[in-house]
Amino acid sequence: MSEVQPHTDRVTKVDLKKTLPRFAARRGRIDVIEVPAVRYLAADATGAPGEDSFASAIEALYPLAYAIKFVSKAHGRDYVVPPLEALWWADDMAVFTSERDPSQWKSTVLLMLPDWIGSETVEEGRAKAARKLAPPQLERVRVEVLQEGTAAQTLHIGPFSDEGPVIEALHARIADDGLTLSGKHHEIYLSDFRKTAPERLRTILRQPAR
Repeated sequence: MSEVQPHTDRVTKVDLKKTLPRFAARRGRIDVIEVPAVRYLAADATGAPGEDSFASAIEALYPLAYAIKFVSKAHGRDYVVPPLEALWWADDMAVFTSERDPSQWKSTVLLMLPDWIGSETVEEGRAKAARKLAPPQLERVRVEVLQEGTAAQTLHIGPFSDEGPVIEALHARIADDGLTLSGKHHEIYLSDFRKTAPERLRTILRQPAR
């Protein structure tokens, strides 16, 4: 009887966080960059990052994101699920800077989809994720295209509560360049804030401008 040979084919795993220039922000430096149109899995929330609404949005996004990743891997393209991101806004933007009031914050929580992921792969992932997610949670997640274009960004290290002055500096740089704010405040969480000490959190802060 012939011996069964082990399967040795391996799919190279791409880490977009390490290959895309828009993740290369630095602390203490504000860069003005051009951001291409990007497709995301998206779910809306209210309140600060630590509150239930935001947490439940994350719980809806990740099962679908990983289901899509495994479908992509089965088709020959594997990748690391990109960092969690979120758009933030409020009726009065001062609640993010000088008058921080998380109870008034609104957000869209995001997980980026690689550019090779098509609608068929997303729907195949939805079918797989339906085994783990209740219908209301799965239906909460949509695919959204974000077109930010010109944006200023920097890296903030430390707790979210210390972001105010950094955001003000970001807005000041935009004004100094003769631009105006356009779109929503954008955060990219390079650290898992559920497991990382606040003083060690690494967050890209981005503000689109025109």
